[in-house]
Amino acid sequence: MFGNWLKTTLLMAAIVALFGVVGLALGGPVGMALALLLGGAMNLWAYWFSDRMVLRMYNAREVDEYSAPEFYRMVAELAKRAELPMPRVYLIDEDQPNAFATGRNPDNAAVAATTGILRVLNERELRGVMAHELAHVKHRDILISTISATVAGAVSSIAQFGMIFGGRDDEGRPANPLVGILVTLLAPVAAMLIQFAISRAREFEADRGGAQISGDPQALASALDKIHRYASGIPLETAEAHPATAQMMIMNPLSGGGIAGLFSTHPDTGERISRLQAIAKALGLSNR
Repeated sequence: MFGNWLKTTLLMAAIVALFGVVGLALGGPVGMALALLLGGAMNLWAYWFSDRMVLRMYNAREVDEYSAPEFYRMVAELAKRAELPMPRVYLIDEDQPNAFATGRNPDNAAVAATTGILRVLNERELRGVMAHELAHVKHRDILISTISATVAGAVSSIAQFGMIFGGRDDEGRPANPLVGILVTLLAPVAAMLIQFAISRAREFEADRGGAQISGDPQALASALDKIHRYASGIPLETAEAHPATAQMMIMNPLSGGGIAGLFSTHPDTGERISRLQAIAKALGLSNR
């Protein structure tokens, strides 16, 4: 538990430190303030309204205990176990098996699942997936991702400013041009890598938290294996058209291994499954 939170804390510190170094090298104090203010305003708006935007984007339809009784009751039972307010529940008419959580805080949360995931997974596996999504809500991961996106965006803005106008030091004098070019080119990539690493750490923590909520880590492990095998062969056109939303899903079909894994918002599926199996073994559930 503490390992993932410590990693997240260190990565957040790293991206803030990167912002400070890049800001002073290229924009000076004024440039830093403007970039952070602009990035913060944009992401605050997204943080406040993103749930409605994303749900509308995916044509999600809200369901209740009458229109989707089994699914709704499952989410209600898990929310009670997690000691969370009941979130709004949505279904998305898409064949690809996937799910996500959104909302600015636990009192304004929503969980959504595709009809494809309801067909592919059995009840136990689906319960594991929805527990994972509620763990995101409980951990306030939407807020964490908003903060990291704000700082990463501010770094990129300063880099673009430096590329157009040239870097300035804190006294307004032109910065070393070679240093300016290197920082301008490398800083946005570094910020993106840190942001993606934060996202992967939060996915691991949601897997652990979801296993704790459901009390069944093997169910989520089995679900991830199925989703990985099915999702890669079934396109999700909305995610293709709006790739920024792919990081919200329980699994990003565009993620890869090796070097590509550094640029992925989600961890390697095999590693996620291995960690969940280790949790099950520690709890004496490995024979379930």
